[in-house]
Amino acid sequence: MSKLIYVLNGPNLNLLGKRQPEIYGHETLADVEERMRKKAATLDLTIEFFQSNYEGAIVEKIHEAREKADGIIINPAAYTHTSVAILDALNAFDNPVVELHISNVHKREAFRHHSFVSARAEAVMAGFGTLGYELALEYFK
Repeated sequence: MSKLIYVLNGPNLNLLGKRQPEIYGHETLADVEERMRKKAATLDLTIEFFQSNYEGAIVEKIHEAREKADGIIINPAAYTHTSVAILDALNAFDNPVVELHISNVHKREAFRHHSFVSARAEAVMAGFGTLGYELALEYFK
């Protein structure tokens, strides 16, 4: 039976491909989702793909995942550095979590070097560009 992986994306990722392409590239989030669905099928995984600019919506999706998902891949974006609420929700999730960042946050501004989410994640990926999403799926095969 196929594992269900929730892929959660935080604020401004809806602008992927348009916002700071020198950092994030030219692919859209829809492009990433399409590639992930193809990759997931080859790994016998199913994905639930979600993006929100609202912290509470992400928390609600994590709560939903508690009952449905075998794992979470999360790109919390700016909430990485600010959201204890997302950390608390992830702490209530019993299955594996992979934290993902398109850019190498450690080469960027100092405030981006701290992640609340990392304290909960089994694995952290940063700097692989949008390819990181597909690589993160490998964790769950």
